[in-house]
Amino acid sequence: MLDSSVVDDLTPWLIFFAAAAAIVAGGTQLAREGDRIAEQTGIGGLWIGAILLASATSLPEVVTDVSAAIIDEPDLAVGDLMGSSMANMMVLAVVDLIHRRHRVLQRVSQGHTLVASLAIALTALAASFVLADLGWSVARVGVDTIIIAVLYLMGTRVVFRQEYLQALARIAERTIGRQDADQDAPAQEQARPRMPQPGSLAKFAAGAAVILVAAPFLASSGSDISDRAGLDASFVGVALLAVTTSLPELVTSIWSVRHGAYDLAVGNLFGSNAFNIFALVFVDIAYRQGPVLSDVSQAQAIAALFAVLLMATAMMGIIYHAERRFWLLEPDAGAIMIAYLAGLLLVYEAGR
Repeated sequence: MLDSSVVDDLTPWLIFFAAAAAIVAGGTQLAREGDRIAEQTGIGGLWIGAILLASATSLPEVVTDVSAAIIDEPDLAVGDLMGSSMANMMVLAVVDLIHRRHRVLQRVSQGHTLVASLAIALTALAASFVLADLGWSVARVGVDTIIIAVLYLMGTRVVFRQEYLQALARIAERTIGRQDADQDAPAQEQARPRMPQPGSLAKFAAGAAVILVAAPFLASSGSDISDRAGLDASFVGVALLAVTTSLPELVTSIWSVRHGAYDLAVGNLFGSNAFNIFALVFVDIAYRQGPVLSDVSQAQAIAALFAVLLMATAMMGIIYHAERRFWLLEPDAGAIMIAYLAGLLLVYEAGR
């Protein structure tokens, strides 16, 4: 019979792996149904990945970080969001390592640079607010996070508008060949995105619900494991907690790339980074001690700036087409891996 202390030590690990298994199942379903919704609507994988899928896979961060803010752990909450943005770019390198036959970033739409630019701008702005320590608030909610939320909503509208117009053009091209067969149907009515099938939406929502239920267990068990190791809260948020809550992005990206849905995978990662910064407003609402960005360590600014560096490197990979790989990796993926580890080291040193 196992000693009670051994059981206590094993319990967080058992919960962690059980929750991770549930998230793998839910994330796989999200990616599969997200790809179907993109095909059914004709909108394409970029917008579905950057907005719909990104919002769903970011649920672990929102639930975990709101909970951390409620129990007065602002560094854990903000660190998870900044660290998740770093971890999501690391996922790009991991996906590239797994998918060796094609360069992933060269097979996606140039429209991802718009989503990446939005994520970079919001993250850089958040880092600036952490360093500025304004302390301005409205009903105890920071003016800085309100500004970030408004800019996110404006930016996603721009992304949707661009993708909607491109979807109309794609649908119009496909219907040109059918015009002769149906002369009575106006071209403008044919060239219109369709509604997704209810079954796909229901399955997508079910996958999101699985992640929503499993995420708190994953995060809490990860926090228990790190607490026993005696690590700083900022580092725990940026490193361990961020990696665990980014598991849905990893699962959905691997599935999407293996099934040829490259735009869905990359859009999910850049879109999740933008949504992570938007989620600061929910953390700020839950944190009742004042503006949350004024109560966190400056190590969070380091994490945010490294997230900007990683996203800029990934965006260069979309624009620049290298002729060959080095060490079985895209050059930009290798740079992402090195910069990610360097960022973790600096955050750890800043929190000592």
